[in-house]
Amino acid sequence: MVMMSNKKKQNETNINQCDEIRLSIPNKPEYVKVARLTVAAIASRVGFDIEKIEDMKIAVSEACNNAIIHGCKCCGVGEYNISFTLTEKRITISVHDKGEGCRLENIEEPNFNKPKEGGLGIFIIKSLMDDVEIKSEKGKGMIIKMIKYLGDDI
Repeated sequence: MVMMSNKKKQNETNINQCDEIRLSIPNKPEYVKVARLTVAAIASRVGFDIEKIEDMKIAVSEACNNAIIHGCKCCGVGEYNISFTLTEKRITISVHDKGEGCRLENIEEPNFNKPKEGGLGIFIIKSLMDDVEIKSEKGKGMIIKMIKYLGDDI
C-alpha cells in the first residue's frame, strides 16, 4: 500500500466520542450533488461557517469525480463510499472507490505554465482542506481522506 499525506496540523487532542455517517453512492455524476448536499448539512449541523462549508463541498465534489472517473469506470464497480466522521473539533471525510488503485507517485503536480484540462482535483482538495491523506493499493482502490478543523484557521 502507498500513502501520500498533506498534514497541516500535527497536535490535536484525542476525542473519544464521535459520530460516523456513511453513504454508498452510485458511480453516476448526477449523484455528486447528493454528496455535496450531505456534507453541507452535516458541516452546518456541526457549526462550520459558510466559507468552510463551501470549501468542503468543492473538495468532496472533486473526490467523488475522481472516484467516478478513475475508480469506478475502469472496473465496472457500480458505487463508491463516503464516510463522514465528526468530533467536537473536526470533520473527517473519506471517499473510497474500489477500482484498480494507482501509483501515487504518478500523480503529477499541475503545471500552471502549461495548463491542460483535468488533473487538478487532488491539488484543489489539498488547497481547500486542512489535512489530506491519500492511500492507494493495487486492486483495492483509492481512499482520499480529508479533514477540516472547526474554529480558527490553522
